[in-house]
Amino acid sequence: MLRQWRPSTARSEYSISNYYYSILPKVASKKNRFLWHCPTPASMWVSWVTGDAQIGLNVTPVDPSTVGSEVWFGKESGKYTGKQTGVSVIYNQLYPFEGLWNYTSGIIHHVKIDGLEPETKYYYKCGDSSLEAMSEELVFETLPLPGSGKYPRRIAVIGDLGLTSNSTTTIDHLVNNDPSMILMIGDLTYANQYLTTGGKGASCYSCQFPDAPIRETFQPRWDGWGRFMEPLTSRVPMMVVEGNHEIEPQVANITFQSYMTRFSVPSNESGSNSNFYYSFDAGGVHFIMLGAYVDYNKTGAQYAWLQKDLQKVDRSVTPWLVAAWHPPWYNSYSSHYQEFECMRLEMEALLYQYGVDIVLSGHVHAYERMNRVFNYTLDSCGPVYIIVGDGGNIEKVDVDHADDLGKCPSAGNNIPEFGGVCHMNFSFGPAKGKFCWDRQPEWSAYRESSFGHGMLEVVNSTYALWTWHRNQDIYQEDSHGDQIYIVRQPELCSTSSKDNNISPTANVVAELRNPSFSSFCGALLFLAVGFQVRNGGRFIQLILCWCLLRFYIKPRLQDYEDHILGLDYS
Repeated sequence: MLRQWRPSTARSEYSISNYYYSILPKVASKKNRFLWHCPTPASMWVSWVTGDAQIGLNVTPVDPSTVGSEVWFGKESGKYTGKQTGVSVIYNQLYPFEGLWNYTSGIIHHVKIDGLEPETKYYYKCGDSSLEAMSEELVFETLPLPGSGKYPRRIAVIGDLGLTSNSTTTIDHLVNNDPSMILMIGDLTYANQYLTTGGKGASCYSCQFPDAPIRETFQPRWDGWGRFMEPLTSRVPMMVVEGNHEIEPQVANITFQSYMTRFSVPSNESGSNSNFYYSFDAGGVHFIMLGAYVDYNKTGAQYAWLQKDLQKVDRSVTPWLVAAWHPPWYNSYSSHYQEFECMRLEMEALLYQYGVDIVLSGHVHAYERMNRVFNYTLDSCGPVYIIVGDGGNIEKVDVDHADDLGKCPSAGNNIPEFGGVCHMNFSFGPAKGKFCWDRQPEWSAYRESSFGHGMLEVVNSTYALWTWHRNQDIYQEDSHGDQIYIVRQPELCSTSSKDNNISPTANVVAELRNPSFSSFCGALLFLAVGFQVRNGGRFIQLILCWCLLRFYIKPRLQDYEDHILGLDYS
């Protein structure tokens, strides 16, 4: 039975500090601080939360003007030569129905600090000095300048993180890898997997809460997630893009309130004027963050902005072009299979035209890396698509592939939460006339159902090292699940080369896990078994040593030398 409409949203009957746990009860609390990178290394956004959030049948919003927003900063500990102020805001998540609890946030502060030097360590405090309420000292380091020939040291990539024990393992592992910046590819907290009263969460997004007139969320999970991330994000800048779990509909069809209010992104600086899509530079990398849950049609504002942004990119200044959005276009898992075909059909050709190198997505709760592909055809000028939706969320990992026997979803499944449905059967290749392949598609290079995170290390304008770390390998030295060098050769992927149907050897993906090691050396070892008795096993030992030197140590030393010197042997 549908719950009754309840128009009253006057005074709070409960506060979150009494019902659930204290949400930043003091001004300038030590929790919920975030750094956001701006389009240039001369700027940084600092965000934090003060005051009590409230939750109950009725809530009374606090006045954000009662607390100031200040950041003090300087290049020496305890010596703050700069001071800048910003804005303070709150948001409400309202469910005016009987039995559903409302939420109003604490005071959310955003301060943009300018005039910073690149590749420089800064010490800072945030709070309100008029109330004698400044935080303890924290520290961050700015990123390299575009055009300097330098790149962020390590770029961490996480999708679909949530707030579980698996999420904790992911972040612990990521901290050990010491990133210089973080890309969060949507689905951050999974607050909408819980009832407004904080009841037990659902382990699948499609599960409908019984007797509810609207999909509920438990907003205090945003506050808990902020405290969980604060030790990392108070010193390492993080850039975000929205996922479907950030939609969070409420009264009057309002959506994305928490995402829009809690995060500062360079929308004005990049000319998008939208928190859903924007771009920024970090050293020699130009990042484009796209919104899959707002209009992406060729006639829309996002497409027009994307076209202008790509036209302005100077590849001599930012050689690498990396795009990110939440739901993947290429995906061989049953989950979300062909879900965002409409977005791919609208935008893929534009990204291909301007030579995007890497595309990062989440949404599918597993890991998958594609071979370079365009329009489902292997194309060495296409981007490397990578899915990292395995951050650790409550919905667990996806294990079924669309090419597994009996696991191909029907064309009516996987309907997107935004946009149209463009599911199609393949018109060419081994899967011609079918909705799914009967084996792992040729464009799918590596896939694994494990929680983890990715790390991108750009060496120079030609080489970048991509590594995917499994959570279960956290305590093993130098361990990883998948590792490749991505190689750019843009001169072989010019527009004229594409138009003349030249088959370039450009943008190579070179796997470090050399398959010839297992096949060739395995054959040698098999033949050597017959000599074991006569030679006391020494022949096998010699073969093992030779294989290790030839296929593991030597290639890594050569790769290291080539990448440092900028040599190209492809």
